[in-house]
Amino acid sequence: MELTVLFGTFALLLVIGVPVAFALGIAAFACGLAMGLPLELVIQRISSGMNVFSLLAIPCFIYAGELMLQGKVADRLVNFAVAGIGHLRGGLGLVNVASSIMFGGISGSAVADVSALGSVLIPKMREQGYHADYAVNVTVTSATIGLIIPPSHNLILFSIAANGTVSIASLFLAGIVPGLLVGLLLMGVTYAIAFRRRYPKGVFPGWVPLLAAFVVAIPGLITAVIIVVGVRFGIFTATEASGIAALYALFITIFVYRSLSFRDFLTATVNAVRTTAMVLLIIGAAMAFGWMMAANQVPLMLFELLTGISDNPIVILLLINVILLFLGTFMDMSPLIVITTPIFLPVARSLGMDDVQFGIMLIMNLGLGLVTPPVGSVLFVGCAVGKVRIEETLKSVWPFYAAHVVALLLVTYVPAVSLTLVRLVG
Repeated sequence: MELTVLFGTFALLLVIGVPVAFALGIAAFACGLAMGLPLELVIQRISSGMNVFSLLAIPCFIYAGELMLQGKVADRLVNFAVAGIGHLRGGLGLVNVASSIMFGGISGSAVADVSALGSVLIPKMREQGYHADYAVNVTVTSATIGLIIPPSHNLILFSIAANGTVSIASLFLAGIVPGLLVGLLLMGVTYAIAFRRRYPKGVFPGWVPLLAAFVVAIPGLITAVIIVVGVRFGIFTATEASGIAALYALFITIFVYRSLSFRDFLTATVNAVRTTAMVLLIIGAAMAFGWMMAANQVPLMLFELLTGISDNPIVILLLINVILLFLGTFMDMSPLIVITTPIFLPVARSLGMDDVQFGIMLIMNLGLGLVTPPVGSVLFVGCAVGKVRIEETLKSVWPFYAAHVVALLLVTYVPAVSLTLVRLVG
């Protein structure tokens, strides 16, 4: 009865268009009433869900990304990528993916990636004869790379959802190789489609302009390096690293690039505050929702269901991936991390999977949901920037999806993909 109220209320609210954070909170309240619990308990759960010290890292990383976005750091990265690989067949498509790898390591946000790079590259690609669906598909699918390449606040959120038992530094290191793997696979698909459609080649500008573009891009590129090295070797914590990232972003955009006006600064600050408020509200409501599921033994029931279907680890992990992919098509990423981690992490542990490996698998999986209808927020932003209907992009996006799925399966079944770098540095 209680579970029917919990999931029924949540599903109904989503169908009628209630924002996810409110749907989660109201469903938790409804379940609490059905269980005869005092409503103050639900409020306490929402509050305690947001009152976690490690969460301080999230607003600072978001702010650093916004400062980089408003400070036009992406433009320098794009120029460097154009100088290096823009002369190849379909070069702007390859530039798009390469820029996402570099900017993702700065912003840690898929939406910021699409907003910054898409607004620059999609119009430029269309001007040079690239089809609109191709330009948007390359942009939105490569934007998810930033979710696993540090500094990703989603990895921090996973660590918190796992009760702090998973090292943030290890997660940061573990995300590097899978992120590069996704980028390389997407580049392969991008080049293959560009070759088949006979997209134009560019002109190599020469080694001197390439070196000059690299030098200009260095201040932005070393952001992720500072964070990963500092956190991994104990120079500062992840929370302190987020503050350093924000200060560093402010410094290079004002004093190095001199591209951040006072109006841009205010815009970045307001956007960061708004995004942080939304994320924290979702986290708090998801924590309450997850507590209600735990109180009704949902994790145990799902564990028994999965292990009852098969005792083969390959099959169980595949089922977990399918479930996560399905959930990711209609729910935002942050609440899913909070809700699904306590459910599936114990299952993964029982199969011998490393917690860090599972975290990367989870984030990659849910990231794919951001470019999948009906609630593909990154896909919606990309289509809006590219002025293309979603239906048009979906006709040709499948090869890009396939590249993501291949990378996801490699991370799922080959531990070395995500853990080698952790073990080498650790």
